[in-house]
Amino acid sequence: MSDKKNNSAIAGGLLLTTILWGGNNAGTKWLVGTWPPIFTGGTRFLIAGFILLAVLRFTKLLGRFESLTALQYRALWLRGGLSLAAYVVTFCWAFKLTAASHVALYLGASPIWALLWEERPQRNWSSARRYGAALLALSGVLVLFWPVLQSGHSSVLGELLGLLASFLWANFSHQSRILASKINGLEVAANSMWMAGVTLVPFILWEATRGIPVDAQHLGVQSFCILLGSVVPYAFWNSALRHWQTSRVLLFNNLIPLTTTIWVHFTLGEPITPTFCTAMFLIVAGVLLGQVDWSKVFKLPESF
Repeated sequence: MSDKKNNSAIAGGLLLTTILWGGNNAGTKWLVGTWPPIFTGGTRFLIAGFILLAVLRFTKLLGRFESLTALQYRALWLRGGLSLAAYVVTFCWAFKLTAASHVALYLGASPIWALLWEERPQRNWSSARRYGAALLALSGVLVLFWPVLQSGHSSVLGELLGLLASFLWANFSHQSRILASKINGLEVAANSMWMAGVTLVPFILWEATRGIPVDAQHLGVQSFCILLGSVVPYAFWNSALRHWQTSRVLLFNNLIPLTTTIWVHFTLGEPITPTFCTAMFLIVAGVLLGQVDWSKVFKLPESF
């Protein structure tokens, strides 16, 4: 396959991923209203990881399965499983405590953190635009935070957790890219998910003792989130990380706040506020500023 066709296939998979994650976010928001957060996210990744691993191991639908060494399993636990476990706990608690669209918007800022991770400050236009992009994204975060800080509403914790989740997601994507340089990207996704689930088993069991409603509606939404919110999109995401830089893949996070807002607005009735729209404009502008090489567009000198 040519590079152009390959890039189109990767982009198409990432576009589908953002749509599915929007639905997953709406489902998560609904579930954590009655289910404990760690139980919701931990069981989802535990089941999804084993499903994806079984598909890889016993079929050829997603490519060839490769046996891993003890050293590779250790790296997967430390870089993949633990980082994903930290992310999903923070992610689910953020959804419980604040608006789903806000959490998704914080996650939309994660390309900025990845860009700053990949490059230290330098005296050139490339570095200047990246740090300018970070300031724009941070201003968008402040716009979301400001009304909460003024009102003293308890959802400030949810906003903080949403922001932390964006850092943790950038970290997991960075760790996945490192792992995918030597391990099949889909195996990275599958093993990271079940390892994250296993890591959270003690907390899952503890939360389960508090009583969890089990009916067709809850199981149906969780099944959607497992299959179409975890197995399918993580397969596309980790495959893309094998071929593209972390910051380039994370650029598609820009669409997740939009897809999430549409899903939760029409399924859960969550309002679209002017504050959210302003913050989304600033964060998206920051990400675009950080991704486009404006020095080449305007033919500026590389350094100043």
